[in-house]
Amino acid sequence: MRKLFAIIKESLTASEGTDFTGIGVKRAIVLLSIPMVLEMAMESVFALVDIFFVSRLGKHAIATVGLTESVLTLVYSLAWGLGMGITAVVARRTGEKDGSGAARAAMQGVLVAIALGVVIAIPGIIYARDILALMGAEADVLVEGPRYMRIMLGGNIIILLLFGINAIYRGAGDAAMAMRSLMLANGMNIILCPLLIHGVGTWGGFGIMGAAMATTIGRGTGVLYQLYHLFDGRGRISLKGMSMVLDKEVMVNILKVSAGGVIQFVLPSVSWIFLSRIVAVFGSGAVAGYTIAVRIMIFSLLPSWGVANAASTLVGQNLGAQQPDRAARSAWYCGHINMLYMVCVALLFWLTTGWLVGFFTTDPAVADYAISALRILCLGYFFYGYGMVFAQAFNGAGDTMTPTWMNAICFLLIQIPLAWFLSQVLQWGAYGAFSAVPISESILAVLSAILFQRGKWKTVKV
Repeated sequence: MRKLFAIIKESLTASEGTDFTGIGVKRAIVLLSIPMVLEMAMESVFALVDIFFVSRLGKHAIATVGLTESVLTLVYSLAWGLGMGITAVVARRTGEKDGSGAARAAMQGVLVAIALGVVIAIPGIIYARDILALMGAEADVLVEGPRYMRIMLGGNIIILLLFGINAIYRGAGDAAMAMRSLMLANGMNIILCPLLIHGVGTWGGFGIMGAAMATTIGRGTGVLYQLYHLFDGRGRISLKGMSMVLDKEVMVNILKVSAGGVIQFVLPSVSWIFLSRIVAVFGSGAVAGYTIAVRIMIFSLLPSWGVANAASTLVGQNLGAQQPDRAARSAWYCGHINMLYMVCVALLFWLTTGWLVGFFTTDPAVADYAISALRILCLGYFFYGYGMVFAQAFNGAGDTMTPTWMNAICFLLIQIPLAWFLSQVLQWGAYGAFSAVPISESILAVLSAILFQRGKWKTVKV
């Protein structure tokens, strides 16, 4: 037990000065994975806290969150895609021991996040009701839903900055800083959610709008913490004294790498929107059940993304240090760890699904959909474990286009048509849409492993 605590303590401080390209591969994975797993666990808590308190407002409130999240996945896609480009470039410069190059890449990443946030916020605020209606929202959802969506889409710049700056820290190997910023953001969200949604004393709170306010304020606090440490000049990567001006060469390099990453995540996001639209045909109960199942699923998947992000950082830094074989070993080790974790989670979900869903709803119809959806979704967890690691390994190498075209095939050509076929033609209903997810994700994971083993990613220039 003492040894375990010593490893955890080292992992939360080692990123400040450790050269992850010079220590043992397994040790490097452990030291990076622990804070990255905790970071992703903090992000997953956002999803569960919001839906936990919103569920007390009824199925229409849950449906509002679910439909809004479906649209926000496009913002998350941009954030993740931009983060991939930032992490890849910063990690490569860090591996090359080019500190000033890493800082220049970080500054350009911040500027891109701000610009994208402004572009998305304006139409999001103006057309919130139209977007919800297009998503198939019922009349009751259209009463309160637009106000929730306006706050969430209007505050998307905070999401982009939170993800983008954490990508800077991950690329530099300072995973502990990324973890701490999300811990702070989550703490604020947990405190504010019940207060702003349900009120206190004689004050009744803001209802569904309070959830959006709590989430935005919480994440905003995390961003302020990030920016303070990014500009204070004492961290592993520092922007102190740098001008916030466009560096065309560095900006183009980041955007070039990010473009594939953005498309790569937009594709499953578009697929999710179509899936939500297919499920919406079967009523708010089906949408609410699907939303609860996805939130629980996110809680299990985001920590495993921490291991995948560790693979991304190690692949990028080791390629920068001219050690491609070490980069490959790092990714495979991360894949094995992730697979074991995901299989354990799948078994746990099958045994406790009813109990887990009971935390979020007492409506029998909603619970039935949620239980079935969660059990169906976790059937592909064995493959998810490897698939997400290899995707991030490609991205860390700067090869964002390979996962992009694989996503195009598996989500646009397989998942969406399959969901429609199973739900409408075979008349499986919403359960058909649920079943399309593990099938397409498993195919994607197998294809990723085959292409990663071929090794063309080792020659990509960033």
